[in-house]
Amino acid sequence: MSLVTIQTGVLNGFVRSVGTVVDHASADIWVANSDMVQLELTLPMPASNLGLAQQVPGVARAEPLVMAGGIWRSPDGEINAVRIFGFQPDGQLFNDFNQVAGDVSNLQQPYTVMVDESIVDSLGVEQVNDTATLGSLGLTVVGLTRSSQSITSSPYLFTSIENAKTFSTANLSASLTCRFEADQFLCTNVYQKSPDANPPSSQPTSLAATDPISYVLIRATPGEDLEALKQRLTDTLPGTMALTQAEMARRTRNFWVRRTGVGFILGLGATVGAIVGIVIVGQILYSSVSDHLKEFATLKAMGVSDGVVYGIIIRQALWMGLLGYLPSLALCLGLGAWTFQTQGIMILITPLTAAGVLGLTIFMCVGSAMFAIQKITRVDPAIVFKS
Repeated sequence: MSLVTIQTGVLNGFVRSVGTVVDHASADIWVANSDMVQLELTLPMPASNLGLAQQVPGVARAEPLVMAGGIWRSPDGEINAVRIFGFQPDGQLFNDFNQVAGDVSNLQQPYTVMVDESIVDSLGVEQVNDTATLGSLGLTVVGLTRSSQSITSSPYLFTSIENAKTFSTANLSASLTCRFEADQFLCTNVYQKSPDANPPSSQPTSLAATDPISYVLIRATPGEDLEALKQRLTDTLPGTMALTQAEMARRTRNFWVRRTGVGFILGLGATVGAIVGIVIVGQILYSSVSDHLKEFATLKAMGVSDGVVYGIIIRQALWMGLLGYLPSLALCLGLGAWTFQTQGIMILITPLTAAGVLGLTIFMCVGSAMFAIQKITRVDPAIVFKS
């Protein structure tokens, strides 16, 4: 049962993890490019859409969300691909973080980011105020969050709109170094940080109407019909689509579960675990019945009905399942807590999951008991009187 529980928990944790950024937002509607596939797979749209959206009747508030990629270089010199999320630190629609250290307001300072505590090791930092490099720009980690990182994606960096714009447009200084060595002409492409880590020309600047953004987050006025508001938004902003927060989260999760095959693999693991459990329990019960065949034959010779004998076997199977389920569940809960704290991987065992696995356990044990019952059905009571 541990295998089934862990596989199901990993699938649940995976599904929740890939949509965690959407869950942290407080927007009623997400406006995206019409070609958007899922949260991290979309095309940009002009920031002028932000002002247009704000003028649509029924919109109480509109805020931009910018996504970009970058190359992180740790203080030790190791590089890592990262995903940048730029938002308004003083806004209301994308700042619902589970803060472990620091404060969201610190992101208003130039060249600052927040990261999830589960990925600090992979980024080569340890705590708030540690520094690193993104592209050719130096930065400071000013906050740590919890449960804000997807296990399928590159490390997330959360920062202000202005910082995200600067990070995404910063150019790496590259030099081509060539030399002769052992009668060979060797060239090495060297990417290094500029001598002036944050030159004046790269100072963060405000978002312009022509700048690209990824999403417009919308808060509707109280009592507004979201479906009607979605239609007005798409009519006003050509080339866009509007999704409620639940639709956005579902779209992202469906992409990872169905189009990447991850859900199939994890579901297959749980299915294989169930089959293995049925086989093992069946073998144990079959061996137990074989070892006590004379005792069962004695009961039948005494006139005990088949129903009573079958009930004994089924109760034995249920006790076996229950005594195996409880320690298995405790083990999985402990393992889930350990993996989340040390690896940032969520093994999500909800009450519904626990109840489902218990039901599956009972089904497996009763099903396995049927194999053992077949042997009792064919037993001849006369074997009691044989030497």
